[in-house]
Parts: sequence; C-alpha cells; structure tokens
Amino acid sequence: MAERRVADDAAKRPEDCLTMAVAAARDCLGRSRYTVGELDIVISCSISRTTDGRCLQFEPSFAHRIAKELGASSAVHFDVSNACAGMMTGVYLLDRMIRSGDVRNGLVLSGEHITPIAFTAAREMEDSRGSQFASLSVGDSAVAVVVDRATDDADVIHDVELMTCSEYSHLCLGMPSNDTGDLAMYTNNKEMQAKDRLSLWPTFHRDKLAENGRRFADEGYDFIVQHQVGSRFIDLMNRVGESIFETPMPQSLSVVEKFANTATTSHYLVLHQAIRERRIPKGSKILLVPAASGLVTGFLSATVSSLEV
Repeated sequence: MAERRVADDAAKRPEDCLTMAVAAARDCLGRSRYTVGELDIVISCSISRTTDGRCLQFEPSFAHRIAKELGASSAVHFDVSNACAGMMTGVYLLDRMIRSGDVRNGLVLSGEHITPIAFTAAREMEDSRGSQFASLSVGDSAVAVVVDRATDDADVIHDVELMTCSEYSHLCLGMPSNDTGDLAMYTNNKEMQAKDRLSLWPTFHRDKLAENGRRFADEGYDFIVQHQVGSRFIDLMNRVGESIFETPMPQSLSVVEKFANTATTSHYLVLHQAIRERRIPKGSKILLVPAASGLVTGFLSATVSSLEV
C-alpha cells in the first residue's frame, strides 16, 4: 500500500460515513437514468456508522437518513451489516428482490470512515506482531450502485452467491480498544489466512457451478477482483484459486496500492476505477470475490458494457 484516503476533518461539515455515502449516492444518481423519486429501495451496507460530529449511530437506520437526505421519500429502506461483504450482500438481496418482482430497481451504497482504527493501532501497537496490525492498511471511501432488471446480455448479473462460516467470527473483531476505548480492530491474521480458510471460496464456487454442470474454466471470466486486503493477499488468493480450479485465473484488478483496504466498498471501488481508466473493454465478464470477517465468502459475476463513470 502506497497511499490511502482519509475523511476530511477540516471541511465545513466534516466528512463521516453519512456525508460520504450521500455524496456517493448523488454522484451515482447523477449518472443514472433514474431520478431519486423513481427508486424503489435504498440499502445501506456500511460497517462504520459515524455521523453528526462523528458519533456512532445505529438508530434510526443509515438507510432511513440517507433516503431522507436524498429525497427518496417513497423508497423502502433498510441497513445490512455483514462485515466487508456488506455491499455484496446488499446487491445479493436487491438482485433477488428484482428477480422476484418485488421491486424494479434500487440503490445499494456504503460510506466507510474506518481510518480511526488505523490511528488507534498506531498509538497502541508495540510491534508488527500485534493483533491490530491489519488496521494499519485501511482507508476511507464511499460507493453507490443502482441496480435494475437486465434487458439484454450486455449488462447483466449472472451469479451472486454467498456463504458464511460463523465458527471463524472470533478471528476478526471490531470493538472498543481494550486499552483506551477508542475504535479498534483485532485480527488473527495467521488463522484468517490459513490454507483451509483460503480454500473456502474456490471450493464453494466450484461446487456451486458443478450443481448446474458448469466449470470455472468454461465461464469466460475476463477479470477477477479479490477483496483489497493487501497485494500479497490478492496474489495468494489467486494462487489458491488456480490450484483448486486447476486453471489460470483471469486478469486481476486492484487498487489497494492507491486506496488501501476500504472494507465494504473495495470491489466496487476497483470496478469504478478500472472503468474510469478504461482498463475494461466493453462486454467484459467480471468476477468479484468477497473475503469478510464472519467468515463470509462467495462470488458475484457480471457482464459490463455500460462504461460511463
């Protein structure tokens, strides 16, 4: 990691999870064919929930406050909390709701103000073996996506599948610091990245495809986006995937060196930057692979042809 983004403390209204999420939503809607009044649902997926002087807020829901600030008065709204797989979970739920006919479209978004855990780690850690070490690699960000029913194969979500292994939930915990009460994250990196944990995604993915007589090598993925934990983690996940799928991985996309680990927003931040920098040809099939505390894994695949950002 060479850079990170940190929310602006000096702004007239200091940036926090709420202000960043609302800004991302307005930017997204400004590029969408839908107006805010046409949204059927708003789903907020952030882990961190700072607002109003950077106080933590759990009630009312962030989705309620975001919908109110945007003017989405007729939209259904709710929060989803699923660690770094939050945005993936929000898209999963919205995809299923659209397919069932319950809604026509929706906005999924997240604002992550998580750099306070990095500052806590910097103050409290004694060396790189400390359980707060992973906290040093995070950055602040916000993303928003509008999802609606596909009308052709040019822009379509093919698969969204998630799996939770709750027996590993103790390996990464966000909580008040044991020493000062400040926001902190404690991670057992060695156990989180043990071989049997890393193999959960490709094994689950392989078995899900096999249920329908499909194979990874035949899916035609053009690009893969791993969770942006770190460059070595991304390389390791791709190597494990190659071993279990017995085929080379697609070209890997990453922004971790520029934006760091941005929690729930990471995959969509990678996708946005790749489209903005014209690194994705029209009609590319993208594979997104979550890796979240809890432990949550799975995959989302989509063909992308609308390349305006």
